[in-house]
Amino acid sequence: MKRGSRGVALVTGAARGIGHAISSRLAVSGFDLALVSLEAEAPTLAHFIRDGVPAEYFSNDIADIDGHSELIDRVENALGPITCLVNNAGVTSMVRGDLLDVTPESFDRSVAVNLRGTFFLTQAVARRMLVTATPGCHQTIITISSANASIVGENRGDYCMTKSALAMMNKLFASRLASSGITTFEIRPGIIETEMTAPAAERYEPFIQTGGVPMRRWGQAEDVAQAVATLATGGLPFTTGVHIDVGGGMQLHRV
Repeated sequence: MKRGSRGVALVTGAARGIGHAISSRLAVSGFDLALVSLEAEAPTLAHFIRDGVPAEYFSNDIADIDGHSELIDRVENALGPITCLVNNAGVTSMVRGDLLDVTPESFDRSVAVNLRGTFFLTQAVARRMLVTATPGCHQTIITISSANASIVGENRGDYCMTKSALAMMNKLFASRLASSGITTFEIRPGIIETEMTAPAAERYEPFIQTGGVPMRRWGQAEDVAQAVATLATGGLPFTTGVHIDVGGGMQLHRV
């Protein structure tokens, strides 16, 4: 796919893990990349430059909603109009434990990043998309939530609630933007092998291998990236506002 033929993809939480895999897959699919993360410098930017991918890194905290407009300006000035937004940045609970012990600090942090920051960045990008349509380029907004949008994770209740709220956010933006040709999707990863899941690996491994995940393997970041690329390139042209489970069957209700 010709570089930049699909426009510019802005990927939050792009420094590593799922975000890096998504960025790599979108680059192969023809997108130029706006990589956004908290780090002062992008540890993965050199990877894209070496491969000849037009990519820029933007250090940004999406929880700082006052900085969203400036971020979008910087992306547009460097690369051009955004045609794909991937809301991947997120945080888990500060401590996994009893629901009765969730602290206001952990709750507020989850809301600030996972929900408030994501909502207002989506709002800001959607406004720009409506006035900067790129001829021949599909426009889409893809939000990475979690299997915990619907599956109870009692030991990280604040995280679960924010991810559940993102499910409604996806539907709301789908309804608002569909008539303008902008599609929105939610992807719900299951147990993906990343730095975030590493602390719980000993607990997850027997669950996976005994059928808690019917495919009996860990999910990989590339599994999520492939789903994102399918949606971002218009692979489901008459679909919007839906969620896609990427969990090896874990989200199936079985008796």
